[in-house]
Amino acid sequence: MKIKNIVFTKPFVAEYIDVDEIDFNALEDNQVAVKSHFTTVSAGTERANITASPNTGNAPFPRTLGYNCAGEVVAVGKKVTRVSVGDRVVAYWSKHGNYNVVNENQVVKIEYDNVSYEDAGVAFIATFPLSAIRKLHLEIGESLMVMGLGILGQFAVKLARVAGACPIIACDPIKERRDEALKNGADYAFDPLEKDFAKKVIEATKGGVNTAVEVTGVGAGLNETLDCMARFGRVALLGCTRISDFTIDYYTKVHYPGISLIGAHTHARAELESSHGNYTHIDDIKAVLRLCANGRLTLRDIVKETHQPSECEEVYQRLINDKNFPVGVQFDWKSEW
Repeated sequence: MKIKNIVFTKPFVAEYIDVDEIDFNALEDNQVAVKSHFTTVSAGTERANITASPNTGNAPFPRTLGYNCAGEVVAVGKKVTRVSVGDRVVAYWSKHGNYNVVNENQVVKIEYDNVSYEDAGVAFIATFPLSAIRKLHLEIGESLMVMGLGILGQFAVKLARVAGACPIIACDPIKERRDEALKNGADYAFDPLEKDFAKKVIEATKGGVNTAVEVTGVGAGLNETLDCMARFGRVALLGCTRISDFTIDYYTKVHYPGISLIGAHTHARAELESSHGNYTHIDDIKAVLRLCANGRLTLRDIVKETHQPSECEEVYQRLINDKNFPVGVQFDWKSEW
């Protein structure tokens, strides 16, 4: 079978090209072949990679991303027990491609008929802020602030609502994103660039924020977040800091008020067994799907645009250049089988 991927062939260039031929009758023992239905763009990560941001590890080009995939199992290796041919699955750490061949540990069966492929196509990325909220050990009724309202921030707002945070403060310079966060469950939405921003947050929370998810990956965003924290507050650092030339007064903003800074990169999690505050990827994907199936969490409404893979060049040029690029964008692969 011919495998086609969206590939960043060089900096600032995305192409939809043939990459391999796979014999589905000759898979390795623990491999699973998945026919993609939908994949979802992770805007921050993919923008950083296509523009060769320094903190992407100076990985060589070409680069292939697209780790949020939902599709159907079409072949399995002889030792695979987790899924069977015909199962609907989430395939994580996958690629933007018509087919994905992954280890069986990278697939989670979609066990609910009312969870669509579109829903499941964003389930994995929703686990990133879910893990951050778990690491905060959020208590019902504690305030929570989300700094940065891209796709991760919007899901953080949704999940904070599910988890019982109150009030939820959503922060982003872009008005449309603040408006979207209010629809997703935020109680307040503020522009962090406005005068007296921190004062407004402290007033809204009656003394400062108990918990925060920092998603901007920008030093100024973390500085602003720290200005809003209550004593002994906890901050989950979810965003991947792309710019390092900033200074924080750690004594005044962290040490003296007893603030906890918690590394919350999605790789900073349990690999084999979940425990309180530290779930595996698989268990968090299952949790997101379960919340969706039971009507506690909506997923597909985060997606604002759906494109054909052949449109990838235009999509990624917009991602590079448009500050208002939609928070949720999917590729529909059904025409590419």
